[in-house]
Amino acid sequence: MAAITTYTGEHFDVFAPEIEKIKIEDIAHALSMICRGNGHVKTFFSVGQHCIHCAKEAILRSYSSEVVLACLLHDATECYLSDVPKPIKPMLASYVEMEDGLLELIFQKFIQRQLTDAEKEKVKNIDQAMLYYDLKELLNETLPVPAPKLLLELDYQKQSTFEQIQEEYLQIFHRYHDKERL
Repeated sequence: MAAITTYTGEHFDVFAPEIEKIKIEDIAHALSMICRGNGHVKTFFSVGQHCIHCAKEAILRSYSSEVVLACLLHDATECYLSDVPKPIKPMLASYVEMEDGLLELIFQKFIQRQLTDAEKEKVKNIDQAMLYYDLKELLNETLPVPAPKLLLELDYQKQSTFEQIQEEYLQIFHRYHDKERL
């Protein structure tokens, strides 16, 4: 058994994940504590903050609740698997396969259906736009592409505690997850 113990005390087997052991509280907590960019940033900025930015941009674009949730959850696998930097990840086919399968399980639990290709493209576009600004603001690195247009005003100077990020993550989740269930 290759289990990790999560924040809520679940013993989560990363090689045989069980949907009932996926907890939004574990995801929100862990992502609020994991630093973006493998820690190679000017100041602490969590994966949770990045996901919140993505979800808020989806909200401002008036995207569906499913797309908002997908933006919020798109890095949720890092709660269980940690992250592997982009240049290394393509060399680890089994990791990518495990990550993709786990993300599908997370989406199945919280979105309760497959995303359409158009919805996946919306999530990808927002994530890529946020990456552009994360790199620029957190690493002084500019990608050789035009600056993407965002509706969200980003503030990388505002320091938030992990508790504040965790709470905001959960608020957005419950607002859009519960909206889908009504």
